[in-house]
Amino acid sequence: MVRKQHISSPPILQNHTPPQNPIMSQQPLQSSLPPLSWQECKQRGWNEIDVLLITGDAYVDHPSFGIAIICRVLEDQGYKVAILSQPRYDSPQDFAQYPTPRLFCGISAGNLDSVVANYSSSGRVRNSDSYSPDGNPWRGDNRSRSDRRRPDRASIIYTALAKSCYKNCPIVLGGIEASLRRFVHYDYKQDKLRASILTDAKADLIIFGMGERAIKEIAQRCEEGITLDGIRGTCQRFTEKELDEHLPTLAGERTNNREFLFLPSLAEIEKETGLFLDAEIAVDNHARAQSRQTVLQKQQSQWIIQHPAAKSLSESELDAVYALPFLRTSHKSQKNIPALQMIKDSVTIVRGCAGNCSFCAITRHQGAEIVSRSHRSIVKECKLIAEEENFHGTISDLGGPTANLYGTKCRIGGCNKRDCLFPKTCPNLEIDEERFLRLLKDVSSLKGVKHLFVSSGMRMELLLKTPRLMEKIIAEHTPGALKIAPEHTNDEVLTLMHKESHDLLVRFIERCREIAKKRKKPIYISPYIITSHPGSTLKHAKCLAEDLKKLDLKVRAFQDFTPTPGTISTAMYVTERHPQSKKSLFVPKNISERKAQRNIVEKEVLSREFDKKKSKVQVSEKFSRKPGKGKKGF
Repeated sequence: MVRKQHISSPPILQNHTPPQNPIMSQQPLQSSLPPLSWQECKQRGWNEIDVLLITGDAYVDHPSFGIAIICRVLEDQGYKVAILSQPRYDSPQDFAQYPTPRLFCGISAGNLDSVVANYSSSGRVRNSDSYSPDGNPWRGDNRSRSDRRRPDRASIIYTALAKSCYKNCPIVLGGIEASLRRFVHYDYKQDKLRASILTDAKADLIIFGMGERAIKEIAQRCEEGITLDGIRGTCQRFTEKELDEHLPTLAGERTNNREFLFLPSLAEIEKETGLFLDAEIAVDNHARAQSRQTVLQKQQSQWIIQHPAAKSLSESELDAVYALPFLRTSHKSQKNIPALQMIKDSVTIVRGCAGNCSFCAITRHQGAEIVSRSHRSIVKECKLIAEEENFHGTISDLGGPTANLYGTKCRIGGCNKRDCLFPKTCPNLEIDEERFLRLLKDVSSLKGVKHLFVSSGMRMELLLKTPRLMEKIIAEHTPGALKIAPEHTNDEVLTLMHKESHDLLVRFIERCREIAKKRKKPIYISPYIITSHPGSTLKHAKCLAEDLKKLDLKVRAFQDFTPTPGTISTAMYVTERHPQSKKSLFVPKNISERKAQRNIVEKEVLSREFDKKKSKVQVSEKFSRKPGKGKKGF
C-alpha cells in the first residue's frame, strides 16, 4: 500500500536511488509464460502476487505487445507478475479470483484503443478482432455487447471492477488507449468530447508513452511505501485544493510560465470548440520539444497533471528490453491469435517516429526521437528465431513505426521542432545507409533464414536518398508488392496530413521505373491511401483517382479517415478549422459525403483482387506526367 506523502514540487527521482542498471538487471529468467490465472500462480507455489496486469487482448508473449514488455520488465526485477487477459466485465468474478496485488494493478485496453478495436470508422461493429482467439471478438454465438471479449473504453470498465475487488491498491493505466485519452479527447463512437480517461476511470496514474522506466519506478516506490507523485512519464489527478498543496509554486495562479503549461479546460473547450485544436497543437509541440514543463488541464472538478515525459531509452537499454526471454507464443487457453500469426517472426529494429503525420498517433505515443537497436542485438534475436523448431525460413519484418528511420540521427543532437521530414527532409538528419545494408546482409546469411523482408512502412523520401538500400529492398526484401503510403495526391490535402507534396510520389515511381528497367523485371506496388480526411473535397477525391490512374497504380488498401484520439487530424475534424490559419475547413462528416469519396476510389482505382498486370511499374516508359503539373488546390 502506498503511503500518502506531500512534496513541495514534482520530483523526478527525488530522494530515490535507482539500481545500477536503469532499465534491466539482465539476470537470466526461466523461459515460461506468466500465469494467466490464480490457479497457475498456486501451481508455482505463490501465495501472493506483486503486480496484476489486466489487458483487453489475448496475452501474447511477444515484444510487439506492450503488456508483454511490461510483464517481462517487471519479472526481470524479481516481481511476481500475473496476467488477467480479456476478463468478463459483466461481473467481478474473473477479477475476484486473484488476491489483492501487493504493489499495484496495471490496466491496458490492449494494443489498440478499445473503440478503434471494436468499431469501424463509420461506427459499425467489427466482425473480427486480430487480438482475440480465432480472430473472434465474441466469446460465443451470442453477439451481444456483454459477450464481446473487450468492452468499449476498456480502461474505465476494468478500473471499476479492479477497484471493487482490490481495496487500497493503486490502479495504474497504460497502453495506447490511456496514453492518447489522457487529456480532453474526441470519441468518434459517441461523437462527443470526453474528459480525461484518468478522471473518468478514477484511477491513480496514467503512464503515457513508452512505459519501461515509469513502471519500474512505480514498482520500486510501491515497494518502499513512497508516494507516486511526480514520476516522469505519468499523469495524476488532483482537486483544486490538492493541486495547490502538491504544486505550491503555482500560488493559486493558473497562467503559463516556464515551469507550467495550462491547456484550455474541458468547460472552455465545450463552450468554444476551436480551443480543442489549440490544446492538441500545444500537446503536440510540447511532446516533440521534449519540454520539461508540467502540463495541466482542468476537467470537471479535477485537474490532470502531466509530468515531464520519461527519457527515451538508450540503444543499450532498448537492446536489453528485446533480450528478455519472450516465448513469441500465446497461452494454451488462447489459440490462433491472428496478430501473433502476422508478427511472430518479425523483429523491431527502431523505436520512435519523426514523421509527425497529422492523422497518426505514433509520434505522440512513442516519441519523435529515434532510437535504433544495435546491430548485434538485432542479429542475435533473428538467430534465436531461426533456431526455433517451428521457424519456416522467413523473417517477416525488420521494422518499426518507420523501418528506414533505422540508424538515423540528428547532426545537431535534436531541436525543439523534431519535425525531420516535413515539408522536406531536414538537412541535419543523418541517414546511415550502410548500417541498414549491413544488417540486411548479416541477417540474410543466418543459418535457416531463406527469406528476409522489410514489411513495415518506409518513407519514400528516405528511400530516394538511399539508392542502394532502395534497390536492395525492392530486389530481395519485399514480400510480393512494395507497400507505400502516399495517403493522397493533392497537395492541399497532403499539407493538412503533414506529408510531402505529390511530386515525391512522382519521383519515387520514376525511380522504380529506372530500377525495373535495370533489372528487366517489373516492380509491383501497392499504395495505401486515406479518403475523407479533413479538408478533402469531392474534387480532391476525383483528383486522387485521376493521379493514381496516370501513375498506373491500383489500390488494394484504403480507408476512410477515422478520428481517433490524440491526433491533429482529429482536432481538425472536430473543430472544422485549419491547424495553421484557423480558418474554416471543409470536413466530410456525414455518411453520404464520406461514401461519395469512397465510391470514387472504389470505382476508379480499387483492385479487389491484386492484379499484378495493373499494379506494376513497367519497364516501358508509359508514364509521362511532369512533376507538379495540375497540383493547385481546389
